[in-house]
Amino acid sequence: MDEEGRTENGQDIVDKAKRVLPGGTFGNFAAEVVIREGKAGRVWDEQGKEYIDYLLGSGPMLVGHAHPEVTEAAQAQIAKGTTFFANNRLGIELAEAIVEAVPCAEQVRFVSSGTEADLYAMRAARAFTRRDKILKFEGGYHGMSDYSLMSLAPKRSGNFPAPVPDSAGIPKSVRDDMIIAPFNDAEVVEGLVKEHRDELAGVIVEPFQRIIPPAPGFLDKLRKITAENGVPLIFDEVVTGFRLAYGGAQEYYGVVPDLCTLGKVIGGGFPLAAIAGREEIMAHFDKAKVGDENYLVQIGTLSGNPVAAAAGLATMAILKRPGAYERIHATGRELMGALDELLKRAGIAAQVTGEPPLFDVVFTDEPIRDYRSTLSGDPELMRRFNALLRERGILKGESKYYISLAHTDGDIKETIAAWDSAIADLVSSRWSV
Repeated sequence: MDEEGRTENGQDIVDKAKRVLPGGTFGNFAAEVVIREGKAGRVWDEQGKEYIDYLLGSGPMLVGHAHPEVTEAAQAQIAKGTTFFANNRLGIELAEAIVEAVPCAEQVRFVSSGTEADLYAMRAARAFTRRDKILKFEGGYHGMSDYSLMSLAPKRSGNFPAPVPDSAGIPKSVRDDMIIAPFNDAEVVEGLVKEHRDELAGVIVEPFQRIIPPAPGFLDKLRKITAENGVPLIFDEVVTGFRLAYGGAQEYYGVVPDLCTLGKVIGGGFPLAAIAGREEIMAHFDKAKVGDENYLVQIGTLSGNPVAAAAGLATMAILKRPGAYERIHATGRELMGALDELLKRAGIAAQVTGEPPLFDVVFTDEPIRDYRSTLSGDPELMRRFNALLRERGILKGESKYYISLAHTDGDIKETIAAWDSAIADLVSSRWSV
């Protein structure tokens, strides 16, 4: 098919999506982008446009798209059957690999999405403590459940610890069971935990919140506060698990929670997530150990799916090889440094924030410490910059660059050139003012 044919066909698909999907999307990304295929660190859309991919399927494709070893493992299992509902060997082996890799993981329970994993982790903490309330951090993302969509991205800052719902359709009663704290403020957290410890079932936190690293000592203090008050600490590692290090943020930052949630990387691009943690808490998924009254019911048609497990095991084997994480971090450090230098040279007020495997820029002259400090950024400038980059063949989310093991030195050079060109356009069009 010629270029003109591909363009017409691509637009037909976009138009069809607008007819049959609310907003023309799956709810994830811009309607005009319809991806046709991906290979290594790049993707192509239905119009044939090529992009260096920093979206990476919102993170799962850490070793790159269509990695031959991952593809071979998934295809081998597909030929033997795609789901059984019963246990399967690959799922069991994946659970064993997680227990060996993740510091807090003594046992694992599989689900199909990060939303489910976070929901069940909070429920497990409630079952274990026989308390109801959960403390989360403003701006922290823990999936799409009613509880998680409290103070994720409030347009108006509420008064701590009162939660603000981020979606229509959430019962008002949910607010009574959520406590909201500011990220990176151990003093406020300590006061809230002490005040509510008799009703607090758990504290859930992204150890690296969106693109905001923990302040030095914050996670250690959080671990100490929760342990002293008998409150389980839950790390949401759906994003950071096997990304910052093979053992996740727990290994990277050296702080071990009671429970964690995992997703994205462990499924190798297929739907798979997990709850992992201390055996005495995970025991609530086992009726034989805790009895009817304390049993936490969890059933999922695709939980521990063998195709996803095969892809996950292959992905983890690649990441476990010497030099894998050194490469990912080196790529991220080079890109972060280059972006920071280009913005400073252009005189644009901006903060490049994150860790090398996952970062972005916030257009502000204020340090980024928590959700409210991100609100000082210029959203229009961010939208313009992202649009200019997409025109130049750089695909990324609204507020994240995911780095892949598959990104090459050539990808780095092209990305820096695209940044340079886009920043020049920003300056000339006065978007930086």
